[in-house]
Amino acid sequence: MASKEERAQLDRFLRLLPHRYPFLLVDRVLELDGARARTLKNVSINEPFFTGHFPGNPVMPGVLIIEALAQSAAILALNQIEDPGSRLFMLTGIDKVRFRRKVVPGDQLEMEVNLLKHHRPLWKMRGEARVAGELAAQAELSAMEVAEEKLP
Repeated sequence: MASKEERAQLDRFLRLLPHRYPFLLVDRVLELDGARARTLKNVSINEPFFTGHFPGNPVMPGVLIIEALAQSAAILALNQIEDPGSRLFMLTGIDKVRFRRKVVPGDQLEMEVNLLKHHRPLWKMRGEARVAGELAAQAELSAMEVAEEKLP
């Protein structure tokens, strides 16, 4: 069960991230410091994507694992800026993507993202997603920080 502090921290980031069910892919922030974030996604059989991916053999789509890493990266970046409520992070690039194992219902997907460099408004991070300590996916993510009012 999440502590009061953990719930408050997740609530804070839910207010900052634009994603909501079924595309909010972070259930818990496990650790957050200057250059690293660890987050968790509980992968449930009730996820809508399992209906068609694949019937009788459900597998979490790799693109959604990368999206979970990108949301984790946004949490890390939002934690470092002064006015996070007025900023959004737009994914601008995904490099060095590798998928190592399937992610299936019942898995707990633990993400870790590390800041490689940033020169505002550009950010570059490396992310890994693991299940029970085993590497499931990895990627380098690039993003641009934009003021919310500048979005179309």
